[in-house]
Amino acid sequence: MQIIINNKKFTDNSKEANNEVAFVYSLQNEKFCEDAKANGCTQLIPSYKLKEYVDFSSIKIIGITGTNGKTTTSAAIYSILLDLGYKVALQGTRGFFINDKRVEEYTLTTPVQLSNFAHIQKAIDERCEFFVMEVSSHAIEQKRIEGLEFELKVHTNITRDHLDYHKTIEEYINVKNSFFNDESKKLLNKDDKIVKFNTKNAYTYSLDNPSTYKVGAYSFKNGMHVMFSNIEKMHSFSSSMMGIFNIYNLLAAIASVHLTTNNSLDEICEAVENFAGVSGRMEIVCTNPLIIIDFAHTPDGMKEVYESFNHKDIITVFGAGGNRDKEKRPLMGQIAAKYAKHIIVTSDNPRFEDPDLIIEDICQGIPNKNNLTIEVNRKEAIKKSIELAKENENSVLLILGKGDEPYQIIYDKKFPLVDKDEVLKHI
Repeated sequence: MQIIINNKKFTDNSKEANNEVAFVYSLQNEKFCEDAKANGCTQLIPSYKLKEYVDFSSIKIIGITGTNGKTTTSAAIYSILLDLGYKVALQGTRGFFINDKRVEEYTLTTPVQLSNFAHIQKAIDERCEFFVMEVSSHAIEQKRIEGLEFELKVHTNITRDHLDYHKTIEEYINVKNSFFNDESKKLLNKDDKIVKFNTKNAYTYSLDNPSTYKVGAYSFKNGMHVMFSNIEKMHSFSSSMMGIFNIYNLLAAIASVHLTTNNSLDEICEAVENFAGVSGRMEIVCTNPLIIIDFAHTPDGMKEVYESFNHKDIITVFGAGGNRDKEKRPLMGQIAAKYAKHIIVTSDNPRFEDPDLIIEDICQGIPNKNNLTIEVNRKEAIKKSIELAKENENSVLLILGKGDEPYQIIYDKKFPLVDKDEVLKHI
């Protein structure tokens, strides 16, 4: 791709490099340096030197990493900062936004290095004071964030994910933790037993363990109401959002804004009430029957959603992605079997795998098949689940895995499918 920073052209594609376009090389593409020279390119820039062409002094970069909660936490930080009157950019799974406007559609969680720099430069040109970004494990390992100077690094949690890429849980954990090895300012979930970090400039938040921002009490009635302490002083916030994991997400967002601005915690907590959550993340689509859509696609993510509705008869619809970590599939079935009254297993981006075989893998973790329905067609699965929900006044229907994704991936093709739209057809 080719980008322009301060009127200078850069590319990471040797075919686009010439005497006017500098070639930026890294471990991924350095083998093409000779091709770039053959095209007449006279400037070859190592990726770690790209930062010398951007003036970061006017913008604060906040990076959020973790298995679950990146999108909600980053969106909450973005929303709070906007409400407090700052100019802000947000980059992540849902696209690229500047000052409440979507500039680009859905993208990688963290784009390639050149895109990151191009987005930050655009944010600077728009006079943004903050750049909030999701940071994936792939981006850390592939050095897509190389050269970025973070004002704050935020950790949500580390659980099993992306083992199709990282191969082992240990490698995945090490990659995530490496983000917090330096002495930059960082904010960490103290209740996560897996996270390891450099303690210099480290702040923490928690529900269970002693921390900088510690929840003292919470209740769920028409949303959530939370009290927390910071240096022995109590503060509180309310939200229409649901789920214990969203207490973590919102507390992380509040703490992040507190650590990067001069605003008081009370001002920040007041702004939280205007954040209604992210489309496809614990999104209430219908209240009668109660139907919620969420992106949870890991055993731990599913567990957190289910535990928020222990008082309800849970009906759940989910599948597992093809050509991804196969070992998590029976674990997902196991979690669903533990919490749900009725399980419907279906397709979720089967890609090049046989969806029936993916479903078989999931069902290995479900010992009691009496309350299990298998429906490979996701649209039909959602229709059947709604019929079940209508028969039980105490039920909650949890449709998991895709959130607000607008497609189903079969082979390498994307077919339009939005869980929310399917629900609205039948209610």
